[in-house]
Amino acid sequence: QVQLVESGGGNVQTGGSLRLSCVASGRAFETYAMGWFRQSPGKERSFVSTILQSGATLYAASVKGRFTISRENAKNTFYLQMNNLKPEDTAIYYCAAAPDRYFRQDPNDYAYWGQGTQVTVST
Repeated sequence: QVQLVESGGGNVQTGGSLRLSCVASGRAFETYAMGWFRQSPGKERSFVSTILQSGATLYAASVKGRFTISRENAKNTFYLQMNNLKPEDTAIYYCAAAPDRYFRQDPNDYAYWGQGTQVTVST
């Protein structure tokens, strides 16, 4: 079992930055693939980024070059640094964990989820 708790959401203006954190409790955090997803009202949950045990990363095209995912296995924590935020980034952001060594972009491939944190970007 893995429990995930996100923090770091908030309200920012266009062009601003936020860093989301996700703390994991449970066994073998370092072996999991960790992902960030987001969901806006009326839309399906969508992939943002993922980082593997190896440190390899993958990003959605809409955030590549603006967002950076990272992990600190010693702290059981991973992060999403979001720069140059746009109004279309407004959503609830969820962290997730998958007991997998490969990139996964489908939310159904992730077994564990945090409660979500709201990010609102205003013009």
